Amino acid sequence: MDWQKEDLKYIWHPCSQMKDYETLPPIVIERGEGINLYDINGKCYKDVISSWWCNLLGHCNPRISSAIKKQVDTLEHVIFANFTHKPAITLCQELMKVLPEGLCKFNFADNGSAAIEMALKMSFQYHYQTGNPQKKRFMALSDAYHGETLGALAVGGVDLYSELYKPLLLDVIRIDGLDCYRCKYGKCRDCCNCECFEKVEEAFAKHADETAAIIVEPLLQGSAGMKIYPPLYLKKLRELCDKYNVHLIADEIATGYGRTGKMFAFDHAAELSAGRTESNKNTFTPTPDIMCLSKGLTGGYMPMAIAVTTQKIYDAFYDDYLKGKAFMHSHTYAGNPLACSAAIEVLRILKDENIIEKANARAKYFNKIVKEKFLPLKNVGEVRSIGLINAIELVKDKETKEPLDYTKRTGYQIYKKALEKGVLLRPLGDVIYFNPPLIIEETDIDYVTDVALECTQTILKN
Repeated sequence: MDWQKEDLKYIWHPCSQMKDYETLPPIVIERGEGINLYDINGKCYKDVISSWWCNLLGHCNPRISSAIKKQVDTLEHVIFANFTHKPAITLCQELMKVLPEGLCKFNFADNGSAAIEMALKMSFQYHYQTGNPQKKRFMALSDAYHGETLGALAVGGVDLYSELYKPLLLDVIRIDGLDCYRCKYGKCRDCCNCECFEKVEEAFAKHADETAAIIVEPLLQGSAGMKIYPPLYLKKLRELCDKYNVHLIADEIATGYGRTGKMFAFDHAAELSAGRTESNKNTFTPTPDIMCLSKGLTGGYMPMAIAVTTQKIYDAFYDDYLKGKAFMHSHTYAGNPLACSAAIEVLRILKDENIIEKANARAKYFNKIVKEKFLPLKNVGEVRSIGLINAIELVKDKETKEPLDYTKRTGYQIYKKALEKGVLLRPLGDVIYFNPPLIIEETDIDYVTDVALECTQTILKN
């Protein structure tokens, strides 16, 4: 059977212009192991984008597979309203050991966008039920990405996804900033005082009374091109939210579970407060009011997401039924036992095998060789990294930082060339990046960076 032909006969692939598939047909994958994917002809592809950033511990991880196999013979699914099960309870117990302080109530969904929708609705309803019904709007950053359902799309700021649908979207207060590579203040991300935060302060001064929450991707704006910003920004944001009674929603769907070198990206901000002394004893540990989790949550195995919040927010919904304060939001597969079992095993593997610590050691090596190989190229403007994530921004001119002509689709051409050589890159526009499973080894790091370099040089003739 011609599987590619049959695919194109039926399937409308996500985030794709299907006309491109006329020259680059879908690659039919048969199996996976570690960071490797194998197609039906036996060709190997190095998955260094973790299949859209969710594969945390490698494809077909034996421990996760075993956990799901064991669970499937016991309980596959049950309604999560008035019913529960041990895997969901155990997962919450285990997450409590690693979550930022104060997060303790778990509302389950089945994908990241759904968790964002829950967080936005939770925040709005909380303010409505605590005497602030005027707080109906949300703040979000420029170039943000939070998903593609309508509420999540509204707080997102990447025009590629949202421009067409703006007539359908919420009126969001958009805050400029966070492009550290092209900093308007002439600073660098490692030596600034987050001068760009003045834009947030201006927005809060003008709109805080009508704002329910601000939502951010902590430290790393992924779909914007792996833009990285300082932890100090989060600390300042927490202080401002407290001052104005605005919720802080952390979208850790892509940044959680070791992607930034710590369990959660917000943990980097907490480090800023770790050295408390008598003179600064009032320093607090910045934590969000709501944290959204997905992707690495189940190791990339099963669709699941969680919006985790505080006791204070939870209490605003707790009352007699006829008071109408319940959070009337549900998902059919909320708290699915199979997904919960996978998620429990992910946490155990991270702990038992010291995954994040080992990944951080390899991250230093990864960043070193990416800089050595790519920075000399005339069209590489910046190499930026956090954890095992390494991003290479291609530009027309290093001095002016002028972008490449987007109509040339340079990143896409590099992507196609790399596929020929067995490396799955899928750049974000003209930003090539690596976001591999945390278990990647140095030999694979060497190989994928060599291939990416060769393909970049070929396409750009550097």
